[in-house]
Amino acid sequence: MGAEHNGGKRTGLGRISQWLKAARSPKDTGADADRESLLLAAAAAGLPLAPAAHPADYRCSCNRIGCPTPGRHPVSFAWQTQSTTDRSQIERWARHQPLANFITATGMVHDVLDVPLEAGREALERLLSTGVEVGPVAESGGDRMLFFTATRGTPEDEDEWWPCELDCHPETMDEHPGMRWHCRGSYVLVPPARLPGDRAVEWVRGPEHPLPDPLTLLEALTDACSRYAGAEPDFTSAWP
Repeated sequence: MGAEHNGGKRTGLGRISQWLKAARSPKDTGADADRESLLLAAAAAGLPLAPAAHPADYRCSCNRIGCPTPGRHPVSFAWQTQSTTDRSQIERWARHQPLANFITATGMVHDVLDVPLEAGREALERLLSTGVEVGPVAESGGDRMLFFTATRGTPEDEDEWWPCELDCHPETMDEHPGMRWHCRGSYVLVPPARLPGDRAVEWVRGPEHPLPDPLTLLEALTDACSRYAGAEPDFTSAWP
């Protein structure tokens, strides 16, 4: 699924760059053209996509009373099997649902390390300054930063599998404070996405960057989160 591999190297990056350039081209002045081009670039990088809810004023388009994650969840309960990198399908979704956000299903091709924004910015600066290969990175909602990595795959020992809610249980806070590891069975919003209150999910580093091994980023992210975690953790926040 997604970009082809050749001898361990990702190919098809020229095609991704062309779509990213198209997204920024003067002839594509409309937000719809930018949105579709960016979604196609994400799919070309191998990120499987599916439609998600979107903000409707300060509520969620799902019309669920008291929706805990407005504009942040998939439209269909079958989002894991629905997620795809197929260009034609994504074009149809984007054009027939012009307000929809999109999620990308993790644990198939990629994982996402999800950290507090300030910790993420600190870690990103450190990683880049030391020459570590960093993949796509997005800012989400003005308070989180998402680091897209290659997936860990499916380990033979299920006890080796990290949960997606690493900051939701007190016993995990010392080791991975403030961090969520989105892997199998999880998802995140993919840019461009709109959230209530004029917030957004936007690329800091686009999907043209190859996905790194998550373990190469983990130490810097954990260290930054440890310094960030001086405040009392909030275990009441809705997830994902």
